[in-house]
Amino acid sequence: MTPRERFVCALEHRPFKGLVPHFELEFYLTMEAFGRVHPSHRLYRQWDQMSENERRLHRRDIADLHVSVARRFGLCGINFSTPKGWKDEDILLSIEEARNISGMDYMIFLQGDVTYSLPNGDEMMDFVVKIAEDPQGMKDEAQRRVDEFLPRAEKFKSWGIVDGLLLCCDYCYNTNPFLSPDMFDEFITPYLVQIVKAYREMGFYTIKHTDGNIMPILKSLLSAKPHAIHSIDPQGGVDIAEVKRIAGDEVCLIGNVNCALMQTGKEEEVIESARYALKNGMPGGGYVFGTSNCIYTGMPLERYELILDVWKKEGVYA
Repeated sequence: MTPRERFVCALEHRPFKGLVPHFELEFYLTMEAFGRVHPSHRLYRQWDQMSENERRLHRRDIADLHVSVARRFGLCGINFSTPKGWKDEDILLSIEEARNISGMDYMIFLQGDVTYSLPNGDEMMDFVVKIAEDPQGMKDEAQRRVDEFLPRAEKFKSWGIVDGLLLCCDYCYNTNPFLSPDMFDEFITPYLVQIVKAYREMGFYTIKHTDGNIMPILKSLLSAKPHAIHSIDPQGGVDIAEVKRIAGDEVCLIGNVNCALMQTGKEEEVIESARYALKNGMPGGGYVFGTSNCIYTGMPLERYELILDVWKKEGVYA
């Protein structure tokens, strides 16, 4: 089976034999692994001044880097990151290059989340004031975001080479969601339900990502019916065994290997975290191996390679 085929089996809860699929939301260590800048860290201030041949070479380089990461580290899917400022036409042409290089070996995802995300420190006060003083205005804005993005998602689908959409708005701290469950169901759930339903009708696979403690809003996330939930974060107190018990028949689970331990823990702790994720995620299918966030800048590459060794030895369906 190709990596893509194994990923689809996991997302659809279909049994298969062989290695559990592996996916990471991002792999930022491209300089360390390949001596090349990650696509999202590139700034093309003179993009409009480049000849078409120069732009073609840049688009191909980014496509090649994505495929190189997938091949070297055994990924089954690619979150197709691109430089800021690229137009949809540039994204399409670069994805076409990736397909030319790798065929249909890997699932390809683009970003598709328009729901409210956890505000940063600079935005928090304004968000709180608006949601308290103008709740209907906040709902109207949430609906506007949905209505404006769906035509773009239709365009992605018309390309015929994108498999799915990643929904990457974060909702939770390590302790709790940033909105109470009741407020979450008022300001986020209805719009999350809308976009997932629309994406499914378009034929996309959907993966809902959020770090932190998702347990108070797990039922709300499940009500949107994404194909998968990422990242099943142990740093937020989320136990994959418990989530598997509650939701393992409803949704594919992706992740759970503790990123904090990968950066600062002992090797045996990292190995145990990888084993725990596999042991509790694999039974009955519907699991994709991965970390509890991503392979971020500053994480030791050898720690990522360490969990991949565990995955290759112990993450196999007989």
